[in-house]
Amino acid sequence: MTAARWPDTAPLTHGDVVVLDYLAALWAESEDLAPELRDELMAAVTEYIALRRTATSDPLADPGQVVARLGPPESLVATARRGHLPHHLRRPAPAEPPPAPARDSAGPAEYAALALLTGGAFVLPLVGPFAGMLLASGSPRWTPAQKATAWVLTAGSAGSAMMLALFGALAHNPGLAFVLAFLAVVAGPLVAGVTLIPGLSASRRPPRGAGTA
Repeated sequence: MTAARWPDTAPLTHGDVVVLDYLAALWAESEDLAPELRDELMAAVTEYIALRRTATSDPLADPGQVVARLGPPESLVATARRGHLPHHLRRPAPAEPPPAPARDSAGPAEYAALALLTGGAFVLPLVGPFAGMLLASGSPRWTPAQKATAWVLTAGSAGSAMMLALFGALAHNPGLAFVLAFLAVVAGPLVAGVTLIPGLSASRRPPRGAGTA
């Protein structure tokens, strides 16, 4: 065993002497152990002493009490000879990772929003898409950026349809104006619905800081 180098030249306290004497006795007693097992035993005892003296709950400032709880070096070595460390020196098993959060699934409101944006644009122009956007705006499935994009596409198509209708009226060609306006009022919500479809299957992360005390 290689002697540890002290970080400074401060004199040893009585507690330090007690601990070093105990470790020296343990090292001498465990001479017949396999090198790996001997090193493991010494490391476990050293860590146990350090943790007990600095524990936040029920600390033992007196090293004599710590080594008394460890028991005689002979007992520790006898247990180690049987192939395992004493029970109170074993490190706790690593905690199992928390289960992955359940993946939230889209509900009827989300599917209704997409239906109104796509099919509703043909059946109920303007009314259907705007109703769909109201449903989409209240859903957590989509990010604010996705909702803003869908709103721009939906509202923009309505504005474009009005401009095309006015242009057709001024050009004295109401038939062409109606076709162009209808295509415009349908295209925007349809594209908006397509951009929102990936949000139905994307996993939504909880807001930062959620779930922490």
